[in-house]
Amino acid sequence: MAGFLSHNMAPIMFAALVVFLLLGYPVAFALAANGLLFGLVGIDLGLFRPDFLQALPERVFGTMNNDVLLAIPFFTFMGLVLERSGMAEDLLDTIGQLFGPVRGGLAYAVIFVGALLAATTGVVAASVISMGLISLPIMLRYGYDRRLASGVIAASGTLAQIIPPSLVLIVMADQLQRPVGDMYEGAFIPGLVLAGLYASWVFIVSMVKPEAAPGLPPEAQTLRDADGKTRRLSLLVVTVISTVGAIVLMRTFSNVKAGADYVVLTLSVTMIIGFVIALANRLLRLNLLSRLAEEVVFVMVPPLALIFLVLGTIFIGVATPTEGGAMGATGALLLAAIKGRLNLRLIRQATESTAKLSAFAMFILLGARVFSLTFYGVDGHRWVEELLTSLPGGETGFLVFINILIFVLAFFLDYFELAFIIIPLIGPAADKLGIDLVWLGVMLAINMQTSFMHPPFGFALFFLRSVAPKDSYLDRITGKRMAGITTAQIYWGAVPFVVIQLIMVAMVILFPGMVMHYKSAVPKVDPSTIQIDIPMPPGGDLPPPSLHFQDLPPDLMPPANLMPPQDLAPPQDLAPPSDLAPPSNPAPPADLAPPPDSVPPLDQVPPAPEGRAPDGQAPASEETAPSAPVGGEPARQQ
Repeated sequence: MAGFLSHNMAPIMFAALVVFLLLGYPVAFALAANGLLFGLVGIDLGLFRPDFLQALPERVFGTMNNDVLLAIPFFTFMGLVLERSGMAEDLLDTIGQLFGPVRGGLAYAVIFVGALLAATTGVVAASVISMGLISLPIMLRYGYDRRLASGVIAASGTLAQIIPPSLVLIVMADQLQRPVGDMYEGAFIPGLVLAGLYASWVFIVSMVKPEAAPGLPPEAQTLRDADGKTRRLSLLVVTVISTVGAIVLMRTFSNVKAGADYVVLTLSVTMIIGFVIALANRLLRLNLLSRLAEEVVFVMVPPLALIFLVLGTIFIGVATPTEGGAMGATGALLLAAIKGRLNLRLIRQATESTAKLSAFAMFILLGARVFSLTFYGVDGHRWVEELLTSLPGGETGFLVFINILIFVLAFFLDYFELAFIIIPLIGPAADKLGIDLVWLGVMLAINMQTSFMHPPFGFALFFLRSVAPKDSYLDRITGKRMAGITTAQIYWGAVPFVVIQLIMVAMVILFPGMVMHYKSAVPKVDPSTIQIDIPMPPGGDLPPPSLHFQDLPPDLMPPANLMPPQDLAPPQDLAPPSDLAPPSNPAPPADLAPPPDSVPPLDQVPPAPEGRAPDGQAPASEETAPSAPVGGEPARQQ
């Protein structure tokens, strides 16, 4: 038995962890207990060195001292404050009015607002609960299919896990030892493409089955002008004017011409111009914009400003993710104060929820540190690395296997648990295969996003179930009796969006440029094209070193304005005074001079020995004298 344990300690340890989790033990305690238990067994069998455990306090302290993880409570607090300040309600109401008349317009509005909330909150629970409370009754009121409505809300809420500032991307960057800014920048385009795929599914459903996603009736469109018209064209005009003005200003007054810096700054200027136009129209009563256009601008500018404040400063390198999170939390408090909804109760609720989520994440991370210490001590990382690198298919086989593994484990584990347990094991193997770890991290983050949508343990489904009506209810607007939503309808509504998420994983594998664009700001140098030309003087011989520029060849002479002055002596006014100038023949101090009687006269100085020049210099010619014999008698001169 001991021999079997000795040869298979790593796989047995991993299998025991799976058993602990399936039995329902808390993940953090299961990880720590498993690590300590197998550590003691390994010490008894001689497979684990006891001094490894002495590094455990240092590993725990290093986790608590990690500045990157400090961004988790900042972004969590920011999202909870925004969710409780009513920003999500204002966005859903206004954007729903904008897209409402279009078939499936409310579903498009939910996806659009879900992307905005993801870029401002980064918390799935806040997004799903907000949209479930606000938009689900409206969608049911106007005849949306219950499976489509619940699936769109749950899937749009999970965008908070892939669109920065995502908490899972912070954890992923920490586990893969990659910069959070690179992970954010690499995940931005896949997140937007995923939102576009959600909208494409809504479009397909609305075309195939129009009654499943009807448009808003005219009486539900309340943002109208006095004559009853909405005039959506004015919003398009404001958008075009703001965009053109921002591009012109950037080309005229900015030296930034390309890259993420240019995009962020251009969008910021566009937002400012649009806000100034809408503000001037309202204050001066110009009536150039419709009521709908004004409301859309005033509702969208605050979250967009917060997005550019947080993500913009991170992308252009002005702030670290931790500093960006601190600015985002401060900005959320300011927005809540501007809306008049900042009070002590809101701050207390947001602080308590932030403390719970942060403690949950940190306890799991500390348990994972204990588990990984023992796992690495019994060479478990080598076992995993050899297992993964020996898969058939090379890099492609590795990616397929890892994504299937993550997808299956997501049925049972949360994304935090997956990130802390699985990612540290597969990261070294991926690095050995030459896989870019930022690309791998974004790919696995999209895959782990399915853990929120997996029946029966998807957390997004649980969040939606907690706010969706189970029984029939009386609609407060129409007064009609509305049927509730069953759990089966919520689960079936999530299935198409899980498939879309898997399609997105395949797209990231097939088109890595969607993620690898984060390297575009770094100048690329091909070592094979580097050529160093050193001009040679005529004749091919280099001149001897010289301190005078006049001795250099003409083609190596520096410009005249960079030539040193001919006279490098200090100016006269900087010369030392005459009384401080050193004497021409300095004599040693009297107390250091030898006594007169100890210095022999010059005529009594003995001559230098034969064969040696005075003052230790070599003689002009030397002859080798025979050495003395062993007996010590002097050798005869020949």
